Amino acid sequence: MISERMRDQLVMFAREKSALETELMQPDIVQDREKIRTLSVRLAEIRDAVELFEEYQQREKQLSGAKELENDADFRELAEAEIADAKAELERLSTNLQTLLQPKDPNDAKDAIFEIRPGAGGDEAALFAGELLKAYLRFAETQGFVVEVLEKNETEGGGIKEVILEIRGRGAYANFKFEGGVHRVQRVPTTESQGRIHTSAVSVVVLPKIEEAEFEVKESDVRYDVFRSSGPGGQSVNTTDSAVRITHLPTGIVVSCQDEKSQLKNKIRAMSVLRSRLAAAEAEKKAQELGKKRLAQIGSGDRSDKIRTYNFPQDRVTDHRLTGNVKNFSNLPAIMAGDFADIVAALTEEESLLLADSNLD
Repeated sequence: MISERMRDQLVMFAREKSALETELMQPDIVQDREKIRTLSVRLAEIRDAVELFEEYQQREKQLSGAKELENDADFRELAEAEIADAKAELERLSTNLQTLLQPKDPNDAKDAIFEIRPGAGGDEAALFAGELLKAYLRFAETQGFVVEVLEKNETEGGGIKEVILEIRGRGAYANFKFEGGVHRVQRVPTTESQGRIHTSAVSVVVLPKIEEAEFEVKESDVRYDVFRSSGPGGQSVNTTDSAVRITHLPTGIVVSCQDEKSQLKNKIRAMSVLRSRLAAAEAEKKAQELGKKRLAQIGSGDRSDKIRTYNFPQDRVTDHRLTGNVKNFSNLPAIMAGDFADIVAALTEEESLLLADSNLD
């Protein structure tokens, strides 16, 4: 069912639709083609949602009427069938409304650059980074996305120092963008002999993949360095200087890639990551200048700078960007097995409502 905030937004859209239709019927508006175009575009943007909401309200009335007949023995069977039908339709309409109200982010359909690094917590943070990586890989698989490892550095204990992925498929960024930020884990590490709960943090960055035609990086602004690839503990995985490090001189951003044996492929991959980081930094600067509301994504990796907490002793995941009871999710084993669907759905609705509020300011 739709939330009260979503209902308020739809009621507001209904009023706006009525006002737009009235204004478009005014005789003097035919003299102003630009105004007609502007009003018509806005009307088209909200019409489907308003009409769907009207149908939703009719189904609510149907459900209410059927419940009144449920206690009447003569109509109980008919009422129960009508209640089941109304509930099913309300569920369908609710899903469609949520889809219609999702923000029209032009990056949502793009591939994603996905980065994971341990923060505070030492070896335990590195181990949790590895577990998060596995969870995200499973989630990507269930959603039908293709994942390619661009860079991966592991610890000797099986943890992750750093991993950079490219997640490909329409809607990849939309499905993963909310994972950007600091993830805090509270649990008893396997190495803890006294059963004490430790707190660690992992930093995740999610960027839309930016193609070369969309964002130009001047060759004069970058420095290329090549070096020999190495694996965990310094073990050589390549006998040639195929690894590539790109430094963007104006910003100091450094990107390395060594997962391929081909120097050219590593260069292309590293440039793709650099391009996405620079484009994201520019977009962030513009957003701050406009004063737009948004969900915080990139943190420092400190325990206190968090978007989500994974509390293993209490079997609870809390997303701190959400409000009310919806911010808590149970069944941590399922979530760590890649079941992020409910969390993504809740954050998608939250973003839609934040964007609506921002557009009203």
